[in-house]
Amino acid sequence: MLWLETPTNPLLRIVDIGSLSAMARDRGATVAVDNTFATPFLQRPLELGADLAVHSTTKYIGGHSDVIGGAVCTNDDEWNERLRFLVKSAGAVPGPMDCFLTLRGTKTLHLRMERHCANAARVADFLAGHPSVGRVYYPGLPDHPGHELAVRQMKDFGGMVSFILADESIGAANRFLSSTRVFTLAESLGGVESLVNHPATMTHGSIPRDERLAAGLHDALIRLSVGIEDVDDLLEDLDRALARA
Repeated sequence: MLWLETPTNPLLRIVDIGSLSAMARDRGATVAVDNTFATPFLQRPLELGADLAVHSTTKYIGGHSDVIGGAVCTNDDEWNERLRFLVKSAGAVPGPMDCFLTLRGTKTLHLRMERHCANAARVADFLAGHPSVGRVYYPGLPDHPGHELAVRQMKDFGGMVSFILADESIGAANRFLSSTRVFTLAESLGGVESLVNHPATMTHGSIPRDERLAAGLHDALIRLSVGIEDVDDLLEDLDRALARA
C-alpha cells in the first residue's frame, strides 16, 4: 500500500495524487489518501486515481469539535467488501449520536470550507508580510513549492496555515501562544473556531528533536486552524500576539 497525505500536517506540503496513483497501479499497490485537511469539498482522491480516501470526521466534516470519528471511502468493489467484513466482524462503527452529529456537519461543509479558505488566505497574506514572521506555509501563496500542483488538484487551498517566527526559539513561540485571545491553544483542527498549535511540544512532541528538525519541524513552527470568525478579529489577534513574541 502507498499511503499519502496531502496537504501534509503540519508543513502543508502537496503530493501529486494522480501521478503517484498511476505509479502504484503499475506496481500492483493500493493507494490510500488521508484527505482530512482538504475534505471532499476541496479534493477528491478517488477521482484522481486513489483506491481509498480516509477522513478524520472529527475535523472539518463534523466541523463543530463535538464528535470523534473516522471514515474510509472507496470506489473499489474488493475493498468495499473487505471493509464491510471488518465492520461486521469487529464492530468498528460509530454510535447513532456520532452519526447524527457528523451528518449534521456535512450539511454546512461547503459553506464552512469557503469561509475557512477565504479567512486562511487573508491570514497567510498577513503573516507573509509581517516582520516577526520568518516563513509561511500555505499552498495558496504563489511562492509555495506546491502551489501549481494544488491549483490543479484542489478546488481551493484549505483552512490550515503554518509559519515560523523570525525568532526561531521555543521562548518566542511560547510568548506568541500565550498572547492570542481569539485563537485557542489546542491540538485539534477543522472546527468553526480558530485554534493555534505548537507542533514541537504538542502534536509532534514525541519525535526526537534532531529527527524533528531534520524534517523541517522547527522549534518556532506554529500551526493555525483558521476558523470562520470575522477575519479582522483574527488578524488583530495575530498582530497583537506577534508583537509580544
